Amino acid sequence: MNTPGTNNNYQSRLAGWPTLLAVVGACLIFALLVGETKKYTQPPPVDEGRAAVRAKALSDLRAAEAEALTTVGWVDQVKGVVRLPIGEAMKLVEREWQNPAQARSNLIACVEKATAKAPETPSPFE
Repeated sequence: MNTPGTNNNYQSRLAGWPTLLAVVGACLIFALLVGETKKYTQPPPVDEGRAAVRAKALSDLRAAEAEALTTVGWVDQVKGVVRLPIGEAMKLVEREWQNPAQARSNLIACVEKATAKAPETPSPFE
């Protein structure tokens, strides 16, 4: 017995399948694209050689940092800016800041001296 309402009910249940298949297909395509992108953007695995290079670079960096923190050296010799060990710098600051007004003016002068722009030299091409 085919009643008019029964056929309509069957068609309405079938109407959602194309939408569901499109959503599932889009999700699968997205998952595939994510997987491919991940495969192409992965860095190479860390092998023995690369690990040794990275360890040497880290030890060189730490040695340079330790030297910069513990030795005296020039930061900018032209401007007269030096690098002091932390302990020596703290002693110097304690000594200078016993007279705050003088220390403040010295600090401002040092900052201006260190951040002053170099005089412009004329270009030989002009």
